[in-house]
Amino acid sequence: MLERRRNVVLALTLAACAVASAQRQDAYALVDPRIGTAHDGQTFPAVGVPFAMTNWTPETRPAEIKCKSPYYDADTTLTGFRGSHWLSGSCTQDYGSVTVMPTTGVLHVSPTDRASGFRHASEIMHPGYYAVNEDRYHARVEMTGSSHASVMRIHFDEKTAPRNLIVQPYVHAGEGYVEVRPEAHEIVGFNPVHRIYIGAGESAGFSGYFVIRYTGEASGAGTWCGTAVHEGVDRQEGKGCDALGGYVRFGKLAKDTLTLHIGMSFTSLEEARKNLDAEVGAKTFDEVRASTEKLWREWLHRIEVQGGTADQRVQFYTALYHASLSPRVASDVDGTYNGFAQEGKLHKAAAGTAYYDDFSLWDTFRALHPLLTILDPEREGQMVQSLVDKGEQGGFLPIFPAWNSYTQEMIGDHAVAVIGDAYAKGLRGFDVQSAYALVMRNAMGLPPAEEYAKGKGRRALESYMHYGFVPLEDHIYEAFHRDEQVSRTLEYAYDDFVASRFARALGHNSDADVLLMRSRNWRHVFDPAMGFVRGRHADGSWVSPFDPAKPAKYITEGLPWQYTFFVPQDVPGLIHAVGGEKAFVEKLDGLFDKGLYEQGNEPSHAIAYLYNSAGAPAKTQQRVHEILRTQFTVGAAGLPGNDDAGQMSAWYLLSAMGFYPVCPGTTAYELGTPMFERVTIHQPSGKDFAIEAPGASTTRFYVAQATLDGKPLHGTTVDHADIVRGARLTLTTSADAVNSLGSTPQP
Repeated sequence: MLERRRNVVLALTLAACAVASAQRQDAYALVDPRIGTAHDGQTFPAVGVPFAMTNWTPETRPAEIKCKSPYYDADTTLTGFRGSHWLSGSCTQDYGSVTVMPTTGVLHVSPTDRASGFRHASEIMHPGYYAVNEDRYHARVEMTGSSHASVMRIHFDEKTAPRNLIVQPYVHAGEGYVEVRPEAHEIVGFNPVHRIYIGAGESAGFSGYFVIRYTGEASGAGTWCGTAVHEGVDRQEGKGCDALGGYVRFGKLAKDTLTLHIGMSFTSLEEARKNLDAEVGAKTFDEVRASTEKLWREWLHRIEVQGGTADQRVQFYTALYHASLSPRVASDVDGTYNGFAQEGKLHKAAAGTAYYDDFSLWDTFRALHPLLTILDPEREGQMVQSLVDKGEQGGFLPIFPAWNSYTQEMIGDHAVAVIGDAYAKGLRGFDVQSAYALVMRNAMGLPPAEEYAKGKGRRALESYMHYGFVPLEDHIYEAFHRDEQVSRTLEYAYDDFVASRFARALGHNSDADVLLMRSRNWRHVFDPAMGFVRGRHADGSWVSPFDPAKPAKYITEGLPWQYTFFVPQDVPGLIHAVGGEKAFVEKLDGLFDKGLYEQGNEPSHAIAYLYNSAGAPAKTQQRVHEILRTQFTVGAAGLPGNDDAGQMSAWYLLSAMGFYPVCPGTTAYELGTPMFERVTIHQPSGKDFAIEAPGASTTRFYVAQATLDGKPLHGTTVDHADIVRGARLTLTTSADAVNSLGSTPQP
């Protein structure tokens, strides 16, 4: 009998292990870079390592044009393969890029003339590898990459000749440089970077430099300027050219294969060459690919999911891929980087760290950066230090730093939110005292008019401090987003709250008191008679006519109804102002039931979680489940809007795991609904945070009970400290709505 019991136990154990093993899929293989490559998503099939300086991508849209991604799924022709610095999911523009295009036969250098048709059926897309057939040229192109370098392998049909390699940096007219060096088997050059938004058209103070090494002996080479091709001319400067580039021609190639090793840098050709030597050196294509894929697998497996559908697992790991592209490394392998805001000096990041750029802060303070405090606190600390470096070099913390410049592209002061969130969650890998000084300078200081015009400092800070809100009369001309006074007031009030907590934690109590008082400024744009935020004049009167369901100039990319709920620092106060929990729930219901919730843009992202604070967590669970189910799909059109540098994907990741940071800068995460039966976050510390939800499915998504390490969880939040220590959160799921978790306590 005892032996029989042992056999039964062994059989059950083996069966359980077999099921677990079957569910433990290769996360790397689940990533589908095609998701989001329809127009709304603005993502692209980026090849490289996580947070790479340069991503390599097939190019279906030539040139660096605002709001144009390098690649769209609906396109049918390729114009090259680009070393890109496109901010994934955005409406900005590429910069400092270079495109290479292998062709055969007669030389055609312009993107339109050299374009080749391709079929999606011939594409292979992975985070570390891409391949496609160029139908026109009977060639197959493969790409892999690291952070600062790439290796490309081109296989030509044996019957095609000659074989051409075209190199084109998409420079502004009259700028840039290309040099062909056949004796060294190299093509080198640079593409000067320009600012957009504030300072549009001005130099960003640096260039994208490239060094391309090729195998095989060239049978010819040259450059071009505009439409004029110059055979045998090995240098081309930008003066007098609206476009330029270089090329080499090949007769025979060993095994009909051309291999390219490409290094990139933002500081110099010498550093581009050093980056290439350091990351690729003598490695083969397959060795670089294997190394890159290993890094991706290690990164993606920091979150392990079990359960869910096959499509949900594809969506989840693709979201993690998209949330791992920016901010990008902007320093060389040895740490060299350009000083911020056209400072004109070179700096070096501390040994073992990197300098980061392209922070889409209006978007990413909400979920992407909080996610990184869990998955990679060391890297997040380096990103925070990069913000501090920018503030020290430029004078003020930037609002939306991209292409290493002040931009004033969006509103708020959310470098403060990212810094404060990191500090609140125990990150110390940055200069805390310098960070605090800069936070206070942004909150209290006005730069000279000339510096303000360059994008430094909070917009409308003077009127915000004078009135306690930004009045409609302050039109804020020196910003890409003008007006938007109510949204600015609300976002500054939130930033002031985070700054007050930072100040209090450091013992600066008088500063904390002032900032905490300012965090209540949301009340000055909340009209109690209407129950919504509303535009307000300097004399205190409210704008009229008023419809909270219609766009208004004083609201940023949204509606007054949506922005009414942006008081993450004082949700209980907002509930009271609206008229209590019942009225608050009705107002939330009105937003959703009237179709005014917009997952495709950030002002809506935390709204579904606010039911928790009004004693209706089942409604949070139902709304979040519905958003996850209906707004995200597989395929090119799988995102509900711009991915916005990974924010949309970070929202999905956190929500699918079952929690979300409604108020970054505090340590609380609101509970939502679990998509998977088990999620394990493998933290760098070695401590795993597990979320167990047995039976979770598309029909069992309500949470009837929650326990933390076996003890009942009271309320609707889990703390960052519980995640860090490796707690186990168990959610008992139900097919029926049950409001059993209570309400969220005040921060």
